[in-house]
Amino acid sequence: MKKMLLILLAGVILVGALTGCQGKKESPEEKISKPQNRLEKIKESGKLVMGTSPDFAPSEFIDNTSGKPVYVGSDIELAKYIAESLGVELEIKAMEFSAIQQAISSGTIDIGIAGFAYSDKRAEAMGLTDKFNIDSEDSYQGLMVLKEHAKKYNTKESFSGKKIVAQNASLQQSLVESQLPKDVVFQPVTSTSDGVMMVITGKADAMAVDSDNAKNLMQNYAEAEMADFKFQYEGDGNVAAVKKGETELLEAVNKIIAEVNEKGLYEKWTEEARELANTLGIKMEE
Repeated sequence: MKKMLLILLAGVILVGALTGCQGKKESPEEKISKPQNRLEKIKESGKLVMGTSPDFAPSEFIDNTSGKPVYVGSDIELAKYIAESLGVELEIKAMEFSAIQQAISSGTIDIGIAGFAYSDKRAEAMGLTDKFNIDSEDSYQGLMVLKEHAKKYNTKESFSGKKIVAQNASLQQSLVESQLPKDVVFQPVTSTSDGVMMVITGKADAMAVDSDNAKNLMQNYAEAEMADFKFQYEGDGNVAAVKKGETELLEAVNKIIAEVNEKGLYEKWTEEARELANTLGIKMEE
């Protein structure tokens, strides 16, 4: 009899132990209350984390006049507007341009805004927003060279055998690789300021760059000028990027971008950023 009682007691203890190991099951209400997607997580945390490469005035650059680095530019203003519209604070993470896509995919950041042009390759890897910063008629993609050589570089063949630089993983890199002669020597650079310095010092023959960005560069580097040659590219604005599959976040950001486009806010921010960059004598990474 005692043996039977001991066996029963042991069974009760074992069942209790197994039940305890399983832990408390979540109720349907608890599951619903947890954030189900990136947008809900952002709102719950009260913070939107933006990744950018602050070396691309007037879109994103650094103002050091206060004694500490402050991220400024039209893309920064857009990110602030998005965060404010979502009712959260903005946190900016600076990184190399080529690292932003990986940060989006890994979930390190919520959104990337860094002068992204739309491409099918990017659309396959990330969720891309509707377009903003629609290019003006005089905007184009070209190459920056020494001023005295600008006229002679008037065809793609004139760059044959030359060393060309462009920001790593950028639209300009893809244009160099797809439209210039196959014998060009291409070298990616971290920032456009690094690239233009290579041109000025004779370490590179040209840097592929957007004409709007080039305007700021040429105000700080008088030795440089855009070549007569232009890439074949019909630009129609920029996009922001989020993790693939985050439909709710993408839809929310698109609604905000539609409002920005309707009010012409991005153009206003760009003009203000140009004036600030000129005042500071920004050399793109400063």
